[in-house]
Amino acid sequence: MHAIQHTLHGSEMQFVEIELDPGESVVAEAGGMMYMEEGIVMETVFGDGSPAGGGLMGKLLGAGKRLLTGESLFMTLFENRAAVKRHVAFGAPYPGKILPVNLGELGGELLAQKDSFLCSARGVTIGIAFQKRIGAGLFGGEGFIMQKLQGDGWVFVHAGGTLHERTLAAGETLRIDTGCIVAYQPTVDFDIQYVGGIKTALFGGEGLFFATLRGPGRVWLQSLPFSRLAGRIVAAAPGLGKGGREEGSVLGGLGRTLDGDNS
Repeated sequence: MHAIQHTLHGSEMQFVEIELDPGESVVAEAGGMMYMEEGIVMETVFGDGSPAGGGLMGKLLGAGKRLLTGESLFMTLFENRAAVKRHVAFGAPYPGKILPVNLGELGGELLAQKDSFLCSARGVTIGIAFQKRIGAGLFGGEGFIMQKLQGDGWVFVHAGGTLHERTLAAGETLRIDTGCIVAYQPTVDFDIQYVGGIKTALFGGEGLFFATLRGPGRVWLQSLPFSRLAGRIVAAAPGLGKGGREEGSVLGGLGRTLDGDNS
């Protein structure tokens, strides 16, 4: 892996500035670049740009995995071809925090939400991980297909709202909204659990299922999933939300009237 250095800037709308030595590279999602200094060359690559997936078939497999997660077939590689150190920066796509993770300190692997990856040192492999249990696959929602990040370099993922880290002991369980999961170590067990109770399921506004994470391992959570933010914007937009609706509730506009959201 390329041994890159980084600096985080900002609070609610962060960006990460990466320092590249001559010959070093960083790979990022298309459209994430904020600025780059002279001497850095930008190149579109097929798949994740990892040398581990050498050959045409390896690149096709890597690109196919990205397609399954809803991402583009291509990523952008930024290489410093100058004789001195240069900098490139990547901005967060919406309000939240950028989480820097050294994969070498986590055993070489991290499972992350499919839309949370921002950028990484070249050499990190970006694949997919399906939930093994049938229930998790059918009802896991945003947590069904995860991105599998493997290597020993730096990876940067984005979390919406406030980022919260928990370390779960062996057997310790945490129940979470599926959209609030940012990333977790592969030692953590992921499953889906029914909320219980017809009244709670129909009128609680939290959906029918939530995720359960069982330790041991570290997990990272976000307070504002992008799907929740987008849903609120659409519900509040005249002509789109048609008066708005309660998230996950069958009460619809009546619920918004009762809680004071409607004027």
